[in-house]
Amino acid sequence: MSLTTRAAVVESAGAPFTLSDVVLDDPGPHEAVVRLVATGLCHTDLGVAGGGLPFPLPGVLGHEGAGVVEAVGSAVTGVAPGDHVVLSFTSCGECRNCHGGHPAYCSTWLQLNLLGGRRADGTSTISRDGEPLGGRFFGQSSFAERALVDERSLVGVDPEVPLASIAPLGCGVQTGVGAVWNVLKPTTGSTVVVLGAGAVGLSAVMAAALTPATTIVAVDRVAERLELAKELGATHTVDAGSAVLGEAIAEITGGQGADGIVETTGNVGVLRQGVDALAARGTLVVVGAPPFGTEVALDVNGLLGGKRVVGLTLGDSETQTFIPALVRLVKEGRLPLHRLIGTYAFEDIDQAVRDMTAGKTIKPVLVF
Repeated sequence: MSLTTRAAVVESAGAPFTLSDVVLDDPGPHEAVVRLVATGLCHTDLGVAGGGLPFPLPGVLGHEGAGVVEAVGSAVTGVAPGDHVVLSFTSCGECRNCHGGHPAYCSTWLQLNLLGGRRADGTSTISRDGEPLGGRFFGQSSFAERALVDERSLVGVDPEVPLASIAPLGCGVQTGVGAVWNVLKPTTGSTVVVLGAGAVGLSAVMAAALTPATTIVAVDRVAERLELAKELGATHTVDAGSAVLGEAIAEITGGQGADGIVETTGNVGVLRQGVDALAARGTLVVVGAPPFGTEVALDVNGLLGGKRVVGLTLGDSETQTFIPALVRLVKEGRLPLHRLIGTYAFEDIDQAVRDMTAGKTIKPVLVF
């Protein structure tokens, strides 16, 4: 039977989140009903709510959910009622990249996660007063007390780990960690620079601290975030408001430049400075996402020393193995994610939005 639940609905582009009763469709064969315990708030949610992407509104967003499975469809085999799960992105499971262990580059990723708002067959998962709403955001739409979740978004996790402490693993944290572990793969003695000390950037700092890299540089304009970066593993910090990035990196590295850079700000001017600050054969990972169509000018001759610029989605993670590994690191205290999290009651979602926008909270997590 269909299920009524409370959700935070965005009525139109630029409108605030409004709590409303919605109806979830019956779970299909490859879907599960999850009772949310917590869900992270991400800048992607705010970008879509603001009209930055053509997601169908009114709709329900949220893509860093964590909760308990209540019911499963007839074909679901990976989880069962009562299991604790972290919710992440979905994918088709059939294309070349999905089969190759790179589901973040699924051939239908944009439609399934960001743009469609419905199942692949066009049917709706959420409605209100008989009218369909945009849903299935990242296969989950977790800004709700209960969510109808695609099977490929479900990741079973250790029930001993508090769900509010690991909800952000579904997007922001795995993105920052994956940029370092899956793309940069630092070798002994290498230098990793992280541009931007928000949730993704600080996750990259923590990840770099678990590698053989010996120089880890955090760059930001906020002194408190730079201090936190030091506590999380940065060996050096650069105040972007008072220093020239290239000069600062050259001084730290003895003129060599950075072996790896993670760019999280979405500012193309910062991206350009990062590319220029790379060492020969260095790699810059583009994580921050400016509006569609944004371009950046690069010095072509400057790239001929073997520099690489690599785009990244969601850490290029295979979620079924990657997220449980991160959960274990959180449990053992080796990934101190709690240092980033501020918790808010679900009904205080708009306050959480204001605090994140103002920079007061690095990673808001809504709790139910």
